Order: sequence, then structure tokens, then C-alpha cells
Amino acid sequence: MKFRLATAILALSAGVAFAENPMVGGAAMYDTKNIVENAVNSKDHTTLVAAVQAAGLVETLSGKGPFTVFAPTNEAFAKLPAGTVDTLLKPENKDTLVKILTCHVVGKAVMAEALEGMIKDDGGKHPVPTLGGCTLQATYDGGKMMLTDEQGNMATVTIADVKQSNGVIHVIDTVMLPKM
Repeated sequence: MKFRLATAILALSAGVAFAENPMVGGAAMYDTKNIVENAVNSKDHTTLVAAVQAAGLVETLSGKGPFTVFAPTNEAFAKLPAGTVDTLLKPENKDTLVKILTCHVVGKAVMAEALEGMIKDDGGKHPVPTLGGCTLQATYDGGKMMLTDEQGNMATVTIADVKQSNGVIHVIDTVMLPKM
């Protein structure tokens, strides 16, 4: 009986610990793994992973951090004009790709609740400076976190607070672009 009770408690506590971090792209996200180690398992982020590899950012995003990554899904990349992703993945466009990708990265871990507080403190809109030199505008509307890039594109955070060993990922539905 003690063994069954211990097993049940262990199973329950494992479920609780697992529930703390959402599934992304059909894969468990572990807060003991870094951003890259988790992202490669998400079927919704294969384009992002390919772009990070082509841009030479794997080592950076595997590093100590902390980072916040606003991670566009494959569907977000598919919204770009036809051929854009293929063009960006070419070696001669690496600088542009690095600029776009680093406009999705913040040099500290920012959880959604903290960002929501900053938005409220700033009267409904909070500037989010990125490592790529872009400034995203964060807003909160109808229970949803929104980001607007320097070109006016708006993304919704579809999955927030995916904890990583070196920061946090917030999944978004639109690619953020710098002012060109």
C-alpha cells in the first residue's frame, strides 16, 4: 500500500511539474533545457530553427542568457510574401536574417505578468527594446498580449511563459520586422 501511495504521489507531482510549462508544437518544453534544445523539438518552429541555424545564432541562443524570445511559428513565417524565407536563408542574406531574428530577442527574461504590469504602468503601451536594435511596442487587449513591430505588423502572443534554462519563450503568430 505504501508503495502504491508513493507511486501515486510521484506521478501526481510529476504531472504538476509538467503542467507548469506548456507544450509547444506537440513537444514538451523543459525548463532544464535551453532555448535551442527545446525549440528543435517543436514541430511548429521548424522554420525558426532553420533560420537560427542559417543566421549562426545557435551558440548565442544556447548561451547563458537570460533571453526572452518572441518565437514566430511556421504559420507566422508563411504569412511573409512568397519566397521571402527562402531568400533570407541564403548565405548572402545572413546579415538581414540576423537583424530580423534578433529583433525577436530581448536580453533578459521577461514573463508575461511582468510585461503586462509594465504595459499598465506605461498607460497601455510599453516599448520593448530588442538585441537587434528594434523596439517592439507591447500592448494588452482583450486578455491577449500583442506586439507591434517598427513596420506596424501586429503579433499576438499565443503561448506565454515557456520557461527555459536560459530565459523564456513567448510563441507569436507573426514575424516581427525591423524598420528597413
